[in-house]
Amino acid sequence: MNAPIALNLLEDAQAGSPRLREIPYNYTSLSDREIVIRLLGEESWRVLNDLRGVRRTGRSARMLFEVLGDIWVVQRNPFLQDDLLDNANRRQLLIGALWHRLGEVKKRASGESVEQVQVLLNAAHHAVESFEQGFKDVAEIRKRAVKSLGRHTAADNICFDGVSRAAHVTDATDWRVEFPLVVLKPDYESEIPGLVKACVELGLTIIPRGGGTGYTGGAIPLYAMSAVINTEKLEDIDGVKSKKLPGVDHEVSTIFTGAGVVTRRVSDAAEHAGLVFAVDPTSADASCIGGNIAMNAGGKKAVLWGTALDNLASWRMVDPEGNWLDVERLDHNLGKIHVAEKVRFQLTWSDGLSEPGERILKTEILEVEGKRFRKEGLGKDVTDKFLSGLPGVQKEGCDGLITSATWILHRMPKFMRTVCLEFFGQAQEAIPSIVEIKAYLDGLSKAGGPILAGLEHLDDRYLRAVGYSTK
Repeated sequence: MNAPIALNLLEDAQAGSPRLREIPYNYTSLSDREIVIRLLGEESWRVLNDLRGVRRTGRSARMLFEVLGDIWVVQRNPFLQDDLLDNANRRQLLIGALWHRLGEVKKRASGESVEQVQVLLNAAHHAVESFEQGFKDVAEIRKRAVKSLGRHTAADNICFDGVSRAAHVTDATDWRVEFPLVVLKPDYESEIPGLVKACVELGLTIIPRGGGTGYTGGAIPLYAMSAVINTEKLEDIDGVKSKKLPGVDHEVSTIFTGAGVVTRRVSDAAEHAGLVFAVDPTSADASCIGGNIAMNAGGKKAVLWGTALDNLASWRMVDPEGNWLDVERLDHNLGKIHVAEKVRFQLTWSDGLSEPGERILKTEILEVEGKRFRKEGLGKDVTDKFLSGLPGVQKEGCDGLITSATWILHRMPKFMRTVCLEFFGQAQEAIPSIVEIKAYLDGLSKAGGPILAGLEHLDDRYLRAVGYSTK
């Protein structure tokens, strides 16, 4: 992903240079240099450094930094933004104070530094003008957004408030770049195509989001003109059903889920029917189905049945043009996808303004060698986002928005045993033994014997946390 500011501009000019903190109200991780570059430009930072050595009282510098501090604290606080948008008098008082400080800086400019001070003032004038105009622009785009988005979802689902925007500025990474303009919380799958089309018309970057448990930054807005579409309300879940899958000669146990269903609920529903849902990431109590598909999530059971990709019978998504895209696996091998010689998917696009499949726009059969989905020896190849052009899976929301899916379920062997092996010393010394044990069990399973369901490494921190004692 490309951040709005080039990363090289945010690096310190020299290794080990101090991260100065003269700008007031800066409670973020950014240094003064980084803030000045964002608001005034890199040239202004060079001028400030040149003037630093000729300061007398430093009053002009403090007033300039106060201007930047006021702008910065508002830009990084959606609650202050809402307050100033709602209170025109308070907003004008703040902007008037900014202009007053810049006027005082201009009065105090003298001597050989006049030209350099003027460079800073020109940049600061532009920053204040942009700051003032920003409120007008936001008010105007919000008004347009309410009208446009309101055609497709309830007004309560269009959220500009500080709480919603602050809750959707980051995910499990805690990386924060920009607050989204709006957070959308549709009630039904059928609302998604219209919302996508409306966001495109408004010029908004669309960020799909589920439980926000990802560690790759896929749900983080990089631009202020962004709309986060939260799918957590799409929580329809059917009971376990036996159905015929295309190209499979017997009925298969499946379960249908909306994109917002929490992973644990699917596992519980499968367990209630005496079956197993193979996708069990460590975030199962908070992650959602849509994110599992977009991230191609796995878990401990991936040793037996693979990741999300291996266990999907079909899924539905909305493409970037706001049309439905249904993807259905053909000739499912009911196991790991990479062992199949050929893997086929049927892709069906239909008009987003109609019911899915009602007005078909085009269809396509995607046929891929199974081994291309996974590098040999890897459970999941995170470097291959393309996955031979398969939509949705492992794309982190970059090629559309997952809305629902149907999964195949499995049955655990009748007898299960958990074996705990204790190794003392360095962990690397245990690796040869673990490799030999796995090879031994793999040989037994090929001969119809026991199968290895999973391997889990418990490190020292975990053992201390659970109070484990050697056996």
